[in-house]
Amino acid sequence: MTNNLSQFNTINNKINLLSFNYVQMCNFFLSIGEKKYCADQIMYWIYQKYCNDFNKMTNLSILLRNKLNNICIISAPKFIEEVKSIDGTIKWKVIVNKNFIETVFIPERNRSTLCISSQIGCPLKCTFCATGQQKFKGNLNVEHIIGQIWTVCKILNYNNVSKIRPITNIVMMGMGEPLLNLKNVINALEIMVDNFCFNFSKHKITLSTSGIIPALDKLKNSIDVNLAISLHAPNNFIRNQLMSINKKYNIQNLLCAVKRYLKKSKIKQKRVTIEYVMLDHINDEICHAEELASILKDIPSKINLIPWNIFPNSKYKTSNMIRIKRFSDILINKGFLTIIRKNRGIDINAACGQLVGRFV
Repeated sequence: MTNNLSQFNTINNKINLLSFNYVQMCNFFLSIGEKKYCADQIMYWIYQKYCNDFNKMTNLSILLRNKLNNICIISAPKFIEEVKSIDGTIKWKVIVNKNFIETVFIPERNRSTLCISSQIGCPLKCTFCATGQQKFKGNLNVEHIIGQIWTVCKILNYNNVSKIRPITNIVMMGMGEPLLNLKNVINALEIMVDNFCFNFSKHKITLSTSGIIPALDKLKNSIDVNLAISLHAPNNFIRNQLMSINKKYNIQNLLCAVKRYLKKSKIKQKRVTIEYVMLDHINDEICHAEELASILKDIPSKINLIPWNIFPNSKYKTSNMIRIKRFSDILINKGFLTIIRKNRGIDINAACGQLVGRFV
């Protein structure tokens, strides 16, 4: 078989195996004249042993190890700094192409969630989000997205005496808009759920988007995971001020796209998470809660009310708990599952909307 390597992404002319799901790995080994079962062996070393050194893969022949050393690499982005919150949340600064992203691990009693980034910065520039105030530097490749999970699994597995992987849930809620990096995000999601890779249940993965409607329609035909919508306003007038993307994809059209996604989805709970940041006297009035209930009345949903997290030079203030509770009570009385999110990692700037790719 002809060795055609031009189809694969490379780093320093070497192919990064972290960018392959099982089928792609099988095809790769066939393309270099090796047996398909070699993919099983490599997947075991990468995703069970967290090994990135071919020389330590002792069940591979010396000839194959030498070949892989010459043409391949298993390379995740480098984690260069770690900070830990008083509530147990851990944040890492990660270097990608001389730029920085952030990855956050949130341990809880019954689950542990890893929040990963999909872009370097964010081009949407939502006014209440610190990430959006940073200069957008580009999309993350598959290996950059997967490498965040792989490295954290390796770190936590190393520190865990029982050797049980502590990550139970993945949320794509870090830096960037995932649906503006659709191809790489879909490929990364496939690796997350692949039995030979991380083997996460699709029910434990959530993708958060501000609402890129054409990409959302493509997503529903590609892979099925939980969907979260960054709505943050009950009408177009307010959302236009908070999120300029609404001028292109307004609330009504976005919610129609959400209905299409849910109709196709086979996720157990068959509902969307609505993310709603609470901004003092901006979107937190009684009339706003009534309006939000009205536009969501036909959409199975869980509503997360998120106390806004401060960042420097912002014009906003977070709603006080009395206003948030009042808002929540209105929604609950109208039959909506509504949760006031407990923000984690605030003391290390790891909470929702605070990720900027640098540590202060």
